[in-house]
Amino acid sequence: MGNSVGGVGVLDKAVDVLNALEAQPRSLAELVMATGLPRATAHRLATALESHGLVRRDEDGRFILGTRLMSLGRAAADALPLASAAAEALLVLRDSTEESVQLFVREGEERVCIAALQSPHGLRTIVPLGALLPLGVGSGGRVLGEDPISATGWIESIGEREAGVASVSAPVLDSDGRVVAAVSVSGPIERTTRAPGQRYGDAVLAAARAIESASGLRSRGGTVGG
Repeated sequence: MGNSVGGVGVLDKAVDVLNALEAQPRSLAELVMATGLPRATAHRLATALESHGLVRRDEDGRFILGTRLMSLGRAAADALPLASAAAEALLVLRDSTEESVQLFVREGEERVCIAALQSPHGLRTIVPLGALLPLGVGSGGRVLGEDPISATGWIESIGEREAGVASVSAPVLDSDGRVVAAVSVSGPIERTTRAPGQRYGDAVLAAARAIESASGLRSRGGTVGG
């Protein structure tokens, strides 16, 4: 078996296993079905990943993502200066809205969550660190997908990416006015209402400006026009 990254090598297949387990725990048979790998190959890769802490078993013996990925995710996030610079602004945003908050950056044709804090409410939206989500769907995806932003400076979405969830996002801009990240608030519609921008737009926009200031991206006042 080759070890190419771009073709059908062992690394690609190991990533296929991890991607399949990102969605849900899986038995070996389910892992085979999800990845399309031969049973022996899926088992060999899953147990190899298990030996490195990247995969583990649940109480039913199904394969699930391992705890080692948590420390790797934190290390990856810490290596991003923007995530570190955003920490205080995200904390203020979460505490003022009491909803979950996230910071996304674009990665190819997707967006990745590089920082997140959860709402204190039992019913809440959870976006894990490292989660890959589509562009063009949900307020954060639309910000990074370069949808036009109105004079309010933010974009809202209601049930676009996930039924029952609403969100508001604002762009984090560099000194040339380019979008480098999206800061978001998300929560169940029953709390955010169907006009989440009216409820949280100003707070999200203030967080974006605070992140720009803390990261040294740009220093300016006012709001972002469309």
